[in-house]
Amino acid sequence: MTTAHLTFDQTGDKIAERVVKMRSSAVRDLFSAASNPNIISLSGGMPDVSLLPHTAIRKATRAACDDERAVALQYGSTDGRVETKRVFCDLMRDIGVRVKPENVMITTGAQEALDLIAKTFVDPGDIVLAEGPTYLGALQAFSAYEPDIRCIPFDDEGMRMDLLEEELARIGKNNPRLKFLYTIPNFQNPGGVTMVPARRKRLIELSHEYGFMVVEDDPYGRLRYEGGHVLPLKALSDDVVYLGTVSKVFAPGLRTGWIAAPKSVLARINLVKQGTDLCGSAFNQVVVEHYFTDTPWQKTLQKFVSTYRERRDAMLAALDEYFPAEASWTRPEGGFFVWVTLPSYVDTGSMLSVALEHGVTYTPGDGFFPDGKTGKNCMRIAFCFESPENLTEAVKRLANVINDRLELYRAFIDAGAIGVPPACQPAEPADAAASRPGADVLPNAGRADAAASRSTQSSRDAEGSRT
Repeated sequence: MTTAHLTFDQTGDKIAERVVKMRSSAVRDLFSAASNPNIISLSGGMPDVSLLPHTAIRKATRAACDDERAVALQYGSTDGRVETKRVFCDLMRDIGVRVKPENVMITTGAQEALDLIAKTFVDPGDIVLAEGPTYLGALQAFSAYEPDIRCIPFDDEGMRMDLLEEELARIGKNNPRLKFLYTIPNFQNPGGVTMVPARRKRLIELSHEYGFMVVEDDPYGRLRYEGGHVLPLKALSDDVVYLGTVSKVFAPGLRTGWIAAPKSVLARINLVKQGTDLCGSAFNQVVVEHYFTDTPWQKTLQKFVSTYRERRDAMLAALDEYFPAEASWTRPEGGFFVWVTLPSYVDTGSMLSVALEHGVTYTPGDGFFPDGKTGKNCMRIAFCFESPENLTEAVKRLANVINDRLELYRAFIDAGAIGVPPACQPAEPADAAASRPGADVLPNAGRADAAASRSTQSSRDAEGSRT
């Protein structure tokens, strides 16, 4: 005889209020669905680790196991090995940032760095500024400490400095509640845009004028597919807190990143780190050291860049060919992501289940805003992991889903069942639209010239090509 046992959660009333308010990562939630072999995933920004050379990985790992196992398998210091710090100093010097090892802390990926910074500096109600939209992992890390996160819109030249100045004027100079501004200036996640040099310079000026810290997250900086190198914010001011990681140029599974910052900042963060991550993985650090010193990693980086550039080009070409004229998107010069904006009446969150039925995933846009409401008509699509052929097919499938949704709304509008949404009215000039305080997406950035010539009939014709 089998007896059923019911288990009750007895912790519900004991969970911290800040945890109750936290939201799960949309990308994490999509991973299980995307594991279906019949689904082409455009949701996750996963590096293609199959491009890594097996011999180089073996060489670096063997060095950790054989030559340095006495230190690699032992406890290490909270702030990391000095040998690893020197490696990261060399990597930063290549891109124009000069720091000493004593100004570097090793972290378990840049994600831990985000949490440590928020935990160290943010009290409930403090103000944190960021691009809107911004990296959802940063929103998760920050939100646990209950800040007032305010988003500054961007255009194709990065964060809008004029809108930042307006927000800073409202906050006031040297306001102790304004803790820091978080930015991904290179190939921003999720927007794909890059902050131009003039705006970087102005941002540093504003940080000194208004008295706030700048946190620069640079996971994609070396993955540039066109255009010239732009100096990091850290190269413009020693006061900048710079976050780096090996996840995008080596192996995300090693979970190794770093913070480069003034000693006074690192001293405070180190105290916090001792409570959560007393000893980072010495083994991972030793592997990283040997990979970047004993192997031709630059050749592998060139392979990454060449491969991702091809995939980026395939995605943009497919968007130009298959997406409806009502859509707009960014054209990244590097990184992993394209940000797509659809008419205001389209809810990409509710559309996701239909996309899954058609064998494609993406990340809905509302997860990249702190209110979880803005950006509902937007989506992030990633081109880093799938082949060019799969990317083309995925965009075709997604275009069919979007066209179906647009056709439905067109039918209701034509029948007079619903009013014409504001987005269907004659558009205001792009400059005027972008300057509105509520403007949070790029107006027509990256729309192909040929898009305007596509008609409603073309979207109907596309239904016959669905796979």
